[in-house]
Amino acid sequence: MPFPRFLALVGGLITALAIGPMLGAVALAADPTVVVRPGDTLTGISKRHGVPVTDLVQLNAISNPNRVYAGQTLRLGIAPTPAAVAPTAAAPGAHVVGRGENLTTIARHYGVTVAAIVAANGISNPSRIFGGQQLIIPGSAPAPAPTTAPMPPAMAVAVSSRDAVRQVIVEEAARYGVPVPFALAVAWQESGWQQGVVSRAGAIGVMQLIPATAAWVGESMLGMPVNINDQRDNVRAGVRLLAHYLARYAGNRDLVLAAYYQGQTAADRHGVYNVSRPYIASILLLERLFGG
Repeated sequence: MPFPRFLALVGGLITALAIGPMLGAVALAADPTVVVRPGDTLTGISKRHGVPVTDLVQLNAISNPNRVYAGQTLRLGIAPTPAAVAPTAAAPGAHVVGRGENLTTIARHYGVTVAAIVAANGISNPSRIFGGQQLIIPGSAPAPAPTTAPMPPAMAVAVSSRDAVRQVIVEEAARYGVPVPFALAVAWQESGWQQGVVSRAGAIGVMQLIPATAAWVGESMLGMPVNINDQRDNVRAGVRLLAHYLARYAGNRDLVLAAYYQGQTAADRHGVYNVSRPYIASILLLERLFGG
C-alpha cells in the first residue's frame, strides 16, 4: 500500500503499539459495552477504556477501523486476569515470560520475528502477554500442529453474506499463486470484502488500492489497464500485487504486509515500521481464521 495510505492510518493505530505484558489486570464486568458518541474514534474509545484498538476491531468484527458512527454499540471484552498464568518451568523449546518482557524483546533475544511467535502460540492479541506465560519459540522445538482459530459469530455472519466476493478473491489467488487464506485475510483487513469502501486517503474497493498503485500494477504486472471501481479488476490487481511482494521478499509475511501497508520503497529501505505491526498481526490472525 502506498505511503500516503500509511500516513493516513497512523493516527488510528498509534495506541495499538504498547506491546507488553498486562500484569495484575482487573477483569471488567461481563461483556461490557460502550455507545459511540458524536466525534468518537476507535483511538479515543481505546484510550478511555484501556482496550487496544486491535481488540475493539476483532470483538466487533469491524472491517474498517476508521469508520464508527454515533449510536453504535461496541463490545469492550474482558481483560485477562493473572489466574491464567502458566507453570514457571519452561518446557524444552519454550520461554517463560518474565516481568517487564514483551514479544519484541523476546523475539529479538531468540532471533525470530514477533509474527513467528504469534503464529506458533495462537496469540490473538500481541499486546497482551503476561508474566509466567509459557511461549513456544519457533525453531527451538517442533512446532505444534496448526489449528484453525474460531471465527467470532458476528464476523462469520458477515463472511457468509459476502461469499460472492470471497469466490472472486479465491479465483484470483489461485490464478497468481497467492495462498488463499492470506489473500482473504488481506482483503478482509482492508475492506471487509466490500467494493464500496473508499478511505480518506482515496484507497478504493476490496483491496483498497489508490489509483496510482492500480495504474502501476496494470502497466508493470498485468499488461493492461486496471479499473479499480470494478470489483474483479480491483481484486485482481490487489492479489497480483501480493504475488509480487511474496516473490520480492521470499515469502516473508512481515515484509510483504509492510510493503502493502507502507509502500515498497519504505519496506525496502526501512523494513517494518513499528506502527505497521498491529496491522500485520491482525492479518496473520485473520489468515488463521480463514484456514491458513
